[in-house]
Amino acid sequence: MSSVRLTGQLVCETIEQVRVVEENLPLHTELSRAERGCISFEVARTHDPLVWQVDELFQDAESFAAHQRRVADSEWGRATAGIERRYQVDGLR
Repeated sequence: MSSVRLTGQLVCETIEQVRVVEENLPLHTELSRAERGCISFEVARTHDPLVWQVDELFQDAESFAAHQRRVADSEWGRATAGIERRYQVDGLR
């Protein structure tokens, strides 16, 4: 079993999208960190006020897939669906 790491950026186009991230990120982070298999979960602003750095580490592919399923059906997933993601995932086969 190998860990799965997601790194990249969440890229907002507008200040309204930034507000959506700011409003929904605290609960999303709390729920993600509480998931089985979550080793670390960080989303932080970058020097660009429209861009957020995303770094996630999950114990294995199964826990990462469970996270992705939960997020897709979450308030965070619905609220941020239109925001660009530039992610790279390592550790999946």
